Amino acid sequence: MSKAFTREDDLPEPSIPRRPLSSLPSGAKNYLTPQGARRLRAELGRLVETERPRVAALPDPGAAKEQLRILDERIDHLTQSLGSAVIVDPPAGQENRVRFGATVTVRERSGEESRYRIVGVDEADADRGWVSWLSPIARALVNAELGERVTLKLPSGVEELEIISISYESG
Repeated sequence: MSKAFTREDDLPEPSIPRRPLSSLPSGAKNYLTPQGARRLRAELGRLVETERPRVAALPDPGAAKEQLRILDERIDHLTQSLGSAVIVDPPAGQENRVRFGATVTVRERSGEESRYRIVGVDEADADRGWVSWLSPIARALVNAELGERVTLKLPSGVEELEIISISYESG
């Protein structure tokens, strides 16, 4: 059957979700937590060793081609990201200042508490409260001390946050 008679929505969905390319500005360091680097290495290994051979062996070359393209984009991104990574170990001992890799609990004026973990751009995950070190919330928190109040500028106005706990995951 000619390609003209097939519908694109009849093709199987790629098994690898598309992920955005890094939002790291040109010239910025690509910081990663040790855990983030391990996760990215594990994902890269799985894609290269398991997913790519599985997709390459699909009987439908048209479907395989698109899935391979998506896989190869992700493999290239992970390879570049890990190649330029600066892995930042957590501080040794108790730290009362917010640094990269910190999990910070803040209290808003309303009394509501929120928790954020400051991570690399390739580790950010809003659903988990993991924010890029380049994000406005991270920029407001970095270098602040336990008990300090920081100002977060938002499009809707200014929010004051009190830092009520700081912790770090061991490497």
